[in-house]
Amino acid sequence: MMLTSPRLAAVPGLRHGFFTREGGVSGGIYASLNGGIGSRDAEAHVRENRARMAKALGVAPSHLLTAYQVHSPDAVVAEAPWDAAARPQADAIVTRIPGLAVGATTADCGPVLFADPKARVIGAAHAGWKGALTGVLEAAIAAMEGLGADRADMLAAIGPLIRQRSYEVGAEFVDRFKAADPGYERFFIPSSRADHAMFDLAGFIRSRLEAAGIRIIDDLGDDTYSDHRFFSYRRSVHRQEPDYGRHVHAIALTAD
Repeated sequence: MMLTSPRLAAVPGLRHGFFTREGGVSGGIYASLNGGIGSRDAEAHVRENRARMAKALGVAPSHLLTAYQVHSPDAVVAEAPWDAAARPQADAIVTRIPGLAVGATTADCGPVLFADPKARVIGAAHAGWKGALTGVLEAAIAAMEGLGADRADMLAAIGPLIRQRSYEVGAEFVDRFKAADPGYERFFIPSSRADHAMFDLAGFIRSRLEAAGIRIIDDLGDDTYSDHRFFSYRRSVHRQEPDYGRHVHAIALTAD
């Protein structure tokens, strides 16, 4: 049902999970643990799936929080549960409140979970290429520091995402990264198609975390496109499916 980071799992008083698509009640293209509030899956199925995830994390269903993600560099602080219909528009959530699980929803983008074990501050970021390029990881780190964390003490875990072998992009995509920093060319390798390249999103996320001063980074190494334990937006497009399921990846401080 869920994967864990060895680094985060070793932290006392912390629960986390990178959820696979297994262990839920949804059917068809959403089979089975679809946590996407924005998907066209039956609302009751999504609610039950998220309740199961919340239980695995040791929190109440109302305390599993995700944002209305817009591929932004914005981070918000969670101090209390919010209603799903009133989710803030952001792509990272941080908290220091025990019993709240903060999460990111993905279906190829990079989920990154953060923890400062000393300050007892946690965070979750949705890092697709646009968010990672424009600063969502740095915003999450800064928001955690606003709650008393120290980036020198933070751990970060990169969860399942689309890996370089599956992530073909066009020349205009490469040009956008090179315009931001010519050194970013190192995250691309040639594709079998002319004017295309294969993008290393995980490597790019790691580099941004390292540049921000995060010393301990765990990467689970899973590829959402090729591994059918995961939902994949790109795979659904290639199959011409009408929609796709979403994962939830979340972290919580235990209340005791």
